[in-house]
Amino acid sequence: LKSVSLIGLALASSPTNSLACCAVAGIRNHVVNANQTVVMIWDKKQQTQHFIRKADFKTDANDIGFLVPSPSRPQLEESGNGAFSKLATITAPKASNGGGFPLGCAASAPPQALGSRVTIIEEKRVAGFDATVLTARSGDDLVNWLKNNGYAYSPAVSEWAKPYLGGNWHFTALKVVKDQSARTKDEVKAASLRISFKTDRPLFPYREPNSTASSNNLDAKHRLLRIYFIAEAQYQGKIDGRKPWSGKTVWSGDITQHRKALLNKLKLPASTGPSNWWLTEIEDQWPYKKAAGDVYFSPVAKQITLDRNTMHHNQMDASALVMLAGFIWVVRL
Repeated sequence: LKSVSLIGLALASSPTNSLACCAVAGIRNHVVNANQTVVMIWDKKQQTQHFIRKADFKTDANDIGFLVPSPSRPQLEESGNGAFSKLATITAPKASNGGGFPLGCAASAPPQALGSRVTIIEEKRVAGFDATVLTARSGDDLVNWLKNNGYAYSPAVSEWAKPYLGGNWHFTALKVVKDQSARTKDEVKAASLRISFKTDRPLFPYREPNSTASSNNLDAKHRLLRIYFIAEAQYQGKIDGRKPWSGKTVWSGDITQHRKALLNKLKLPASTGPSNWWLTEIEDQWPYKKAAGDVYFSPVAKQITLDRNTMHHNQMDASALVMLAGFIWVVRL
């Protein structure tokens, strides 16, 4: 990979996977996250999150890379794509009558300190990515490492990295080469990758460097973030765990009967996650602008079962009430 520029990590419309992040392309090139579809499995008892993303990117560069932050050292493994279509089938409206590379792991290298500023924890080839797990003491240290290792560097990346410096936060730097057979010259689809890590609360890394210039240059106006959140109960997301977030729940229900099949498709052991699975599907019209923070998830106060048919009927009822209110207002005039 030659020089690359950074954006946040996430995954989208045809099966490919990864985590929200900072994407990176050449210093004279542009790259943005496009549509993203993510499977998140939260094991409350083990305080472990599994993050599988199907991500699309738009770029005018031949090569791209990206950084993924995690609150502890991540484990990187190849994951399957079949779970995305399976989940889409489960949550689809009910009809009414009226690939990646084979996994190749390098042995986990002992932590290697580079001038005591950047520490390399692990390097490996996995799911078609060249992956490096590292920690950095400052944003400038991280940017210097990127510069010296073929990534584009900028003050925006240094600023983006600040909340993840210190403590147990790690960065996973990933490089992927654009598929020359892609349907259009600016499309990139990442391979399937699962990132698992310890955390005291589940999260989606929603923050990105400011992507306004790149999105304008690539004519990227709209993108959809879809999260399939699997846990012991229904969950909701908030910015930094406190502030309202634009994500909307479109499906919520018990999917324990599909647990075994989904784990098999995700290449996860049968013991993964809670014994009973509750799925919360969330859609977000993710804007191309600087986010206020990352999204953290917590159980809802009152759990409900919700499907797209119910959502549709509720929207129809609301529209009817609006029309009726307008009619009454006109009559009174």
